[in-house]
Amino acid sequence: MEFLIASHNIKKRDELQRILAPLGFSVCLAMEKGIVLNDVEETGETFEENALLKAVSGCADSMMPCIADDSGLCIDALDGRPGVYSARFMGEETPYAEKMKAILAEMRDVPPEKRTARFVSCVACVFPDGRRFTVRGVCEGVIGSEPRGENGFGYDPIFMVGEKSFAELSSGEKDALSHRGNALRAFAERLKEFI
Repeated sequence: MEFLIASHNIKKRDELQRILAPLGFSVCLAMEKGIVLNDVEETGETFEENALLKAVSGCADSMMPCIADDSGLCIDALDGRPGVYSARFMGEETPYAEKMKAILAEMRDVPPEKRTARFVSCVACVFPDGRRFTVRGVCEGVIGSEPRGENGFGYDPIFMVGEKSFAELSSGEKDALSHRGNALRAFAERLKEFI
């Protein structure tokens, strides 16, 4: 079964494909099918709501089964920020290096034991016949004191799991424990009820 991903992010597509291919599913981006997706304003107050908004729109635009995720970094010392605004924190055009620098500056005096954080990913799936569901995956970690590593994307360089940042993990290591990996494994299980 092939799913459209309501995203233009090739790295996200690659990550989804790595995790879903062994389960017998393939994914594609709209541009690979010549489909134009309407922009969706993420007005939801939760990751689930935003993921559903994107998946519903993507399914309507393509008439294909569509999956979308909404994910973000929730930092306890910052009252859960940036949370659902992770991509829009400081503006969508602001490079992640600047976003991370601002977060680290704000957390400069936070002691190690209070630097707890989690990445959250909610995946929504919508079928052309109207069936839909959402699943959630979480990965617990801490915010490091400086960016580390070259792999990954977004806030990966400051999110530490054990001795490594997400950006220091191999793709396989990250997939095994990441929020998106956990959400997609839950997605694959839940999908069995729909096919």
